[in-house]
Amino acid sequence: MIKSAQPNSSNKERLIRHFDSLAPKRSQWRNRGRYYHEEIERYLRFIVPEGSSVLEIGCATGDLLNALRPGRGLGIDISPKMIEEARKKFPHLEFRVDDLEDLKVKEKFDYVILFETIGHVEDIQKALRQLHKVCTPKTRVVIGYYNYFWVPLIKAAEALGICMPQALRHWLPLEDLANLLYLEDFEVIRKGYRTLMPVYIPLISAFFNRFLANMPFFWKLSLNEFLVAKPCCLRKKPEDVSCSIVVPCRNEKGNIEPAVKRIPRLGSKTEIIFVEGGSSDGTFEECIRVKDRYSHLNIKVLRQDGVGKGDAVRKGFSEARNDVLMILDADLTVPPEDLPKFFNAISSGKGEFINGSRLVYQMEKQAMRFLNLLGNKFFSRAFTYLFEQRIRDTLCGTKVLWREDYEKIKTERAYFGRIDPFGDFDLLFGAVKLSLKIVEVPIRYRERAYGSTNISRFRHGLLLLRMVWLGLWKIKWI
Repeated sequence: MIKSAQPNSSNKERLIRHFDSLAPKRSQWRNRGRYYHEEIERYLRFIVPEGSSVLEIGCATGDLLNALRPGRGLGIDISPKMIEEARKKFPHLEFRVDDLEDLKVKEKFDYVILFETIGHVEDIQKALRQLHKVCTPKTRVVIGYYNYFWVPLIKAAEALGICMPQALRHWLPLEDLANLLYLEDFEVIRKGYRTLMPVYIPLISAFFNRFLANMPFFWKLSLNEFLVAKPCCLRKKPEDVSCSIVVPCRNEKGNIEPAVKRIPRLGSKTEIIFVEGGSSDGTFEECIRVKDRYSHLNIKVLRQDGVGKGDAVRKGFSEARNDVLMILDADLTVPPEDLPKFFNAISSGKGEFINGSRLVYQMEKQAMRFLNLLGNKFFSRAFTYLFEQRIRDTLCGTKVLWREDYEKIKTERAYFGRIDPFGDFDLLFGAVKLSLKIVEVPIRYRERAYGSTNISRFRHGLLLLRMVWLGLWKIKWI
């Protein structure tokens, strides 16, 4: 390990010479560890949607940046020789000589990637501070690094010529990296470990890296640690944010007018969108009557094309025109008076996906049946494990997000498919894929005042188990 007693300029010059000397054989080193690099590329492709604008810092010869298929890709490195090789290999991408500790890049990007980079800088905190130059409030910073547990094995592999010499200065656990990010006004969204078996052995490598590496105890033995972070900042002033509230309704005639009376006005303007789903009690006609009676309010009434709440939510969101999108169930078991809590949480930047939680406050006696309560607790634990963010109540119908984020979720929807009639997991899965910060707002869950539930606890419970399985394959075991 390089000592730091010499001046910074001397250390930097030595590091540049080190990587310049490795540049001509960088491709050979990558080929030796091809399985390892392909595993990293596959994981980062899950985090970074194809077509995003991506800055890779410490890009070496550009192979990882190219594998991410960016719409706009820029790679920077302190080694002129590495940049020269990268330009030859990938002329469709841009590469520049630049230094993380004194960034000259001023352009903003959707994603900033630092893989195997952070350990080379002299002052990590100073380097992280520089990242604000290339970040918007929506930028995701993805840092991949080595697990300290692997130090002896990495040094042995370098000595034996199995892997490329790194000349790392620092070995930091996840908690230290997270703390340094916090000190420089970044907020960690998710963190975890990858690659328990970095070499390819048929069947065995897949078992270790897909399954065993995601089990308690074993995951902290993995070679790589990853963090996804975002800049800490306020989005907008609440009075500058407009809001669309989508109310899916089927056989909810008695709740339509009370909903309109109780929904508060939020932000600069509020629209209410009723999406009626083939009711037999005159709900659609009631929506039209209420719209005409309260003509001074911005109310839309739509008829659902398909079936299920998820289809109704997608229909309503497609017609919404305001900044923030909200879902309010027409049964009013989530009090409309609680909606300002959700609005304030998202407009103030506390979270990017606001999820209601019915499992904090004491419920009214008939608000949730016992088996439903048990199911919610089970799925809470299951999805907290899958998402690597705490989720206490996955099935609360009230969910809030920015319309611009919903548009991105739509583009990634094919990755998971449409098997969710409720719409809850369609949105939650999409939020996790985009590394949105999920925050839960406790609400007081009420009994129904009109009608009966449209949920079949056993049939839909089996469907939710299927989605846990889907989440394992599409999120955890990738």
